[in-house]
Amino acid sequence: MIIAIIPARGGSKRIPRKNIRSFAGRPMLAHAIQAAKKSGIFERILVSSDDDEIRQIAADYGAESPFPRPAELSNDHTATAPVIKHAVIACEEMGWTIDWACCIYPAAPFIRTQDLVAGLDLLRRSSADFCYPVTEFPSPIQRALRSYPDGRLSFFQPEHEMTRTQDLEPAYHDAGQFYWGSRRAWIENPRMHSSGVGLRIPQWRVIDIDTPEDWARAELFHKVLHLNGA
Repeated sequence: MIIAIIPARGGSKRIPRKNIRSFAGRPMLAHAIQAAKKSGIFERILVSSDDDEIRQIAADYGAESPFPRPAELSNDHTATAPVIKHAVIACEEMGWTIDWACCIYPAAPFIRTQDLVAGLDLLRRSSADFCYPVTEFPSPIQRALRSYPDGRLSFFQPEHEMTRTQDLEPAYHDAGQFYWGSRRAWIENPRMHSSGVGLRIPQWRVIDIDTPEDWARAELFHKVLHLNGA
């Protein structure tokens, strides 16, 4: 069985109720559920949450929430991997046979269904435990600057101060949208990043929504995409 698991706890601090706050006319969570449904590859779409309102909204948009997330996996310091591991085990305890599970973040409204499909295909063709989308840093990380209290700056890697940017190796970062893994990987391996293969996606489709400023920028970008039919 191939399932999607959307981890959506209720205690967001920087943007209160972020996972169900209205974004482009629907609860933010609904965009992740819709992307999973449109992909056509999931036999079940689950939401793991400690919050009854979130679980009800998930059901309203066609996802399942057959078990609550434990309080010990719902605090500000809980990593993603233990939450998905708990969900996979809970599914197996209900008699489901899990082959592949995709963690889809609830606040990723620009996720593409074709990326979900491509991610599973890439994972199946690789020897990695996980697959997740990555995008290139907009500037070379080798020329990153450190700022001091008096305003002075210095390079983290001073040996590259005179290196042309086009001669530096590109670097990538996690796009923060989804993670594919096998049942075994989620149960046994908490190191999603160092055990994963990256699916490259363009920078313009990556917005990490953590602050009110991020939210405002994402709403503007969504309007632009909608106007242009992207």
